[in-house]
Amino acid sequence: QVQLVESGGGLVQAGGSLRLSCAASGRTFNAMGWFRQAPGKEREFVAAITSRGNTYYTDSVKGRFTMSRDNNKNTVYLQMNSLKPEDTAVYYCAGRLLSGTYYYTRENAYNYWGQGTQVTVSS
Repeated sequence: QVQLVESGGGLVQAGGSLRLSCAASGRTFNAMGWFRQAPGKEREFVAAITSRGNTYYTDSVKGRFTMSRDNNKNTVYLQMNSLKPEDTAVYYCAGRLLSGTYYYTRENAYNYWGQGTQVTVSS
């Protein structure tokens, strides 16, 4: 059984920080990503990390968010600093167990998803 479980969401004030965790069980994923979805909006790419440890971020979070992975724990993290109200969304962890080339910013590059964790940033 392959599962992804997010944790670490919550309510913070603008300018505060949160660290999201995504624990994987069953398999080690080739690549992992974070997406988020605000009410009434499309789900959007936030960050990704490859099997080689390279990280990528959407422009709106560059310099504020950092993605990392702990291979021993089979867990990835999203450190979120200087949070803004517009960061409010449900954050989803995604994993890829597919071979071949892919676009890491696209939802269809990933074939496993967590249940999501709510992040709310108050003004």
